[in-house]
Amino acid sequence: MKNLFTLFLLGTFLFSCQSKTNKQPVLLANKLVNTAAVKDSIVYSFAFVGCNRVGRHNKYKVAAADSSSANLSALKRIYNDVCKLTRKPDAFFFLGDLVVGETNNTELNTQLEGWKKVYHNTSLSPISTSGIEMVAIPGNHEMLYYDQTSNSELPLKGSTKVWMDNMKDFIPKDSKQAPGTDNQMTFSFKRKNVGFIFMNTDTYNTNEEESQLPVDWVERELDTLQADTTIKHIFVLGHKPYYLGQTPQTGHAGIADSATSLWGKMEGVEALAMLSAHAHTYVPSQINGKVHQIVAGNGGSPLDSHGTSCPQTFGYCIVNVKIDGSVEMIAKGYQPGMPCYEPVPNNPFVVNPPIELNWTKQL
Repeated sequence: MKNLFTLFLLGTFLFSCQSKTNKQPVLLANKLVNTAAVKDSIVYSFAFVGCNRVGRHNKYKVAAADSSSANLSALKRIYNDVCKLTRKPDAFFFLGDLVVGETNNTELNTQLEGWKKVYHNTSLSPISTSGIEMVAIPGNHEMLYYDQTSNSELPLKGSTKVWMDNMKDFIPKDSKQAPGTDNQMTFSFKRKNVGFIFMNTDTYNTNEEESQLPVDWVERELDTLQADTTIKHIFVLGHKPYYLGQTPQTGHAGIADSATSLWGKMEGVEALAMLSAHAHTYVPSQINGKVHQIVAGNGGSPLDSHGTSCPQTFGYCIVNVKIDGSVEMIAKGYQPGMPCYEPVPNNPFVVNPPIELNWTKQL
């Protein structure tokens, strides 16, 4: 049954990519919107992407010139492109794997400190002074360490404190956080007519069990957002997607492998989409014609190949919530260099055809 379901999801990914994104990209000279009328039609806009670290198992020092372990050329291009949009997004959501991590808390702390310096470096980009709200959540590289003996990722005790000490400014001050020390990076907040739930998909409540998401709290919070009559759209975000499945190309898995019941609740409250990263690729999909799942892990880490026809580029996605109630998502990207951190200024950003995020109601 699980294999059949995995095949169904792969088919969904392929169909979505072929029907909605496998069209000739259109170069729009860095402008997603170009008239005042269109600009004013957007109630709220946000960009999102994850996975920008350049290496793994502490090999990044070969590739990166600073302590951040970030792919600086990709980060610079993405930040600057976002800031140059005619209608700048209100927020930028960074969905985990900002740094290489996976070693020890000292190294993790150094890398996160380096990441913050890069973020505030206005000679690299103006994003920190642009007025765009930055929200960040950790991924497995910030929460785990790599054990060479077992060739596996294991919980890094103390990583939650290291993240919170460095990154608490990137959790909105008006957010509602899940209870418990280990759940601080799972939180919700509201912007305009949009409700958001951010999840730390690599929360570890013990040193033995993986992905102990506070699912009960998240599900109750989904009910709360649905009951708020001022909220028209609900988004759930996390580093790991819900459905991904083991693939021979990457070995990545989604949080459904932990057998949580969250997707059914998202359908029940008519959440619009789950936005995620983890796999180094861009894959839009819609499960059961209802909740969209967007994997946008193409922020600068070496790209994976999932055998889909989706364009494999470095870039980001932007979501525009419009005054008429419609919601569109636009993916932007450029062809990376070789190696992945090599600057490629002559490879232009291209804009893929917009995808309308809505539900196809079932009969």
